[in-house]
Amino acid sequence: MKSYFPEIKESVLYEGPDSKNPLAFRYYDRDRVVGGKKMSDHLKFAVCYWHALRGTGADTFGGGSFERPWGVESDPVGAAASTMDAAFELFRKLGVGYYCFHDRDIAPETHLDRMVERAARLQRETGVKLLWGTANLFSHPRYTHGAATNPDPLVFAHAAAQVRRAIDATVELGGSAYVFWGGREGYTTLLNTDMKREREQMAAFLQLASDYARQAGFSGTLLIEPKPMEPTSHQYDFDAATTLNFLREFDLFDRFELNIEANHATLARHSWEHDLIVASSAGKLGSLDINRGDPTLGWDTDQFPTDLHAATMAMMVILNQGGLENGGLNFDAKVRRGSFDPVDIFHAHIGGMDTFARALLVAEKIARDGVLASAIRERYAKFRDSEMGRKIMSRNVTLPELEAWAASSGEPERVSGRQEALENVLSDYLYGTRMD
Repeated sequence: MKSYFPEIKESVLYEGPDSKNPLAFRYYDRDRVVGGKKMSDHLKFAVCYWHALRGTGADTFGGGSFERPWGVESDPVGAAASTMDAAFELFRKLGVGYYCFHDRDIAPETHLDRMVERAARLQRETGVKLLWGTANLFSHPRYTHGAATNPDPLVFAHAAAQVRRAIDATVELGGSAYVFWGGREGYTTLLNTDMKREREQMAAFLQLASDYARQAGFSGTLLIEPKPMEPTSHQYDFDAATTLNFLREFDLFDRFELNIEANHATLARHSWEHDLIVASSAGKLGSLDINRGDPTLGWDTDQFPTDLHAATMAMMVILNQGGLENGGLNFDAKVRRGSFDPVDIFHAHIGGMDTFARALLVAEKIARDGVLASAIRERYAKFRDSEMGRKIMSRNVTLPELEAWAASSGEPERVSGRQEALENVLSDYLYGTRMD
């Protein structure tokens, strides 16, 4: 079989922190046991098909700059087949266990079944699994005004048919999750928008789709991926809190969990860990898209994750909730326009995998030492240990009772939050001596 990545002879190997080999792992040692589990079980890395294999390097000021050796056939099915062969060579040589796709990533519109058969065969041959599938309901011109939120019920029906087929493909390929991402489910102007109706349409679509998924035998996790904007001015799944409120409002809360993307959280003017904690606190953090944005730009740049601080904060949330049952860490990231050699895809993923491997080690050591947990526990001790604190949390107190208690107790003691001291502690784990 043709090799699309001849620079990589076999799988990328772990060589340790002192390695000078740019195509080796320094921290990702898949069989290393961390906190009672293999590193590969903590870090269920998935390559996203659309950026890694279908990305062209195009941006708003120019067309594609990548000249890939796959997907060049004039026949669309042949192009899809060679792209899939390159994809599984990439997955195998990187040593990742999972991948994610939109339906239109892997197949032309009328040939999804044929390419699903090919993917199933390649999964069996390589042992790579599907983490989650989804439907592209934003690229076709019919979705210009949205899919589920479109003012035309015929567009709604086309979207429903496409999701049905994408769910079937995910079931066929053994995906452990399915994602709903409303790329155009929002508005560009309120002058022509009935927001109440559109949100009700979106709820109806999610109910119908989740009903079908269970009828089709899908037993995994149904995920919604929040995003605040772009290309719409405002999307109805703006961030984690907005999406959770939407699910509660329309009695869908028990049906879905959230897939939180770093760059989407920062576009909503949150830190990534903010949205992760919002979702996790509600018991709804199901999966992550791991990337980063450029803070000097106001759009979704989808850069590979190399920020150890952000990755560590994310891993602390994941460890605190006991891991990700059916989700994982999807590289929704793309190499830059100037990184046009196929081998650059390996450099990018190796860097991201090493970043999260190191973050796992730091997060697990912080959890084991209990330094941050003990500081938080001590800060809220009066709510836990005092009679009045317990009465407040059990809602077994009245405002007059609280007023009387405040009057009899005098002015509360002011206690420092020790923010800078805790930031120094974290920095010592990230870059200092506490990992020795």
